[in-house]
Amino acid sequence: MNVDATDQLLWVAIPYATLVTCIGGLIWRYRYDKFGWTTRSSQLYENRLLRLGSPLFHYGIVFVFLGHVLGLVIPQSWTDALGISENAYHVVSFGLGAIAGGATVLGLLILLYRRRTVGSVFSATTHNDKVMYVLLGLTLALGVVATLYSTLSGHPHNYRDDISPWFRSLFYLDPQPELMVGAPTLFQLHALSACALFAFWPFSRLVHVFSAPVGYLTRPYLVYRSRDTSLGSHRPPRGWERVQ
Repeated sequence: MNVDATDQLLWVAIPYATLVTCIGGLIWRYRYDKFGWTTRSSQLYENRLLRLGSPLFHYGIVFVFLGHVLGLVIPQSWTDALGISENAYHVVSFGLGAIAGGATVLGLLILLYRRRTVGSVFSATTHNDKVMYVLLGLTLALGVVATLYSTLSGHPHNYRDDISPWFRSLFYLDPQPELMVGAPTLFQLHALSACALFAFWPFSRLVHVFSAPVGYLTRPYLVYRSRDTSLGSHRPPRGWERVQ
């Protein structure tokens, strides 16, 4: 299949620019904006809707991510070698993906409703947050619509024949844009919106995904001592006696 300059731009230049921007942005953010590396939590403003929407979104997006890793990173030849047919793989991935995707979308809708209807939360929403929600919502919506349309049409698209090899070819430094040229339009739009999201990722609150409390694993125990004399024989020094 012939590949023109536009295809080179869409499926080679933009993905590599996204990768450089994402990695470079994370390094820059860590070095020069450590105190801004935060979720900017709004839990103090409202907690009822957050308790419902946040777990749905976060647990759902984790399984969506794992599903993408399985579908994009692991070659089809590996699952074929294990005796997993394409039909069985599609049924399982669609079923689990539908649950994870549904939870993620529902959680995001609850969080957006909360952010729009709770005055204090809305006031704390920055322009950066609004751009982030648009990109995140667009990427999720395109992914869900592409999967549903492909499946319900009766001719599910096997993205492991084109999109997955294209994705891996970028990391092999041997890009194959011709693989994406023949992919369905909805899947192409989903890939481009994901590029925009990941390019913007380091400069938004989404950066907290790359934070992990690793220090807690090696931090020494904190020792708390009670002032209640009934808990031990040691008598507190003068001035610390409990007032009757």
